[in-house]
Amino acid sequence: MTLIASALPYVQIVLAALLVTAVLLQRGDPELGSAFGGGDSGGASYFTRRGFEKTVFKATILFTVLFFASAIVALIV
Repeated sequence: MTLIASALPYVQIVLAALLVTAVLLQRGDPELGSAFGGGDSGGASYFTRRGFEKTVFKATILFTVLFFASAIVALIV
C-alpha cells in the first residue's frame, strides 16, 4: 500500500498531462455554436471520426477513465 500511495501522485500528474494533450488535439467544431443559437450553418453538421481523430477520441476516453480510477484509489488509500 505504501508503494501505491507514494507513486499515485506521479501517475495522476502523467495522466492529467496526457488527458489535457488528448483534449487539445481533438477537432474544434466552429459550428458547435449553432446548437446554442449562434452560427448560420443552415443544417445539421454530422461527421464521422476516422483515422487519427478516432484514435485521439478513444485515447481521451481511456485517459479519462484511468484518471477517474486513480482519483478513486487516492481517496481509498
